[in-house]
Amino acid sequence: FAAARTLMPMFHETLREIVENTDGSLAGILMDSQGARIDGYARPDAGFDIDEVGVEYGVLLGSIRKATQQLAAGTTQEVAIGTDKMITLIRTLGESYYLALALRPDGNYGKGRFLMRSAAPKLMAELG
Repeated sequence: FAAARTLMPMFHETLREIVENTDGSLAGILMDSQGARIDGYARPDAGFDIDEVGVEYGVLLGSIRKATQQLAAGTTQEVAIGTDKMITLIRTLGESYYLALALRPDGNYGKGRFLMRSAAPKLMAELG
């Protein structure tokens, strides 16, 4: 991701830290609930467009949120989607934003979850 695509240095730095400090991670993205990219960070060898992943899984997240509300199961906080090529972790940041992290199937899923959960309050404070 070129520097020109980075809107807020703090967001970019936080995403970089999560991706670089999680073994097997490929990319991270911060998006709003309408599917607009706020910022992202990808390793050069990611092999896919994290923006596309964020948009597509964002639609799915909207459906999951509706289902949890209808079931009175509480607020959706985290979703994990595992495929044979990638694990995608999604952490909601309030009602309006979400953070997603893509990892190789052998990536350190637990560390990624921990770093995303740890970064959430700081990101939410910056998002307002």
